[in-house]
Amino acid sequence: MTDDTPGTNSSADEEKWKEKGVALRAFFYIFGTHVFAGFIWLLFYLGEHAQK
Repeated sequence: MTDDTPGTNSSADEEKWKEKGVALRAFFYIFGTHVFAGFIWLLFYLGEHAQK
């Protein structure tokens, strides 16, 4: 006796869930890196145009 019902494929569902998780994590890492780079660029821009 198994807990799996014959109509479902739990390993395929688990793989799709993992793929979505990896894609979401990659999106947030890429987005976060761009936000951080934009912040650094803003600091350089403001430092260049600062009243000295």
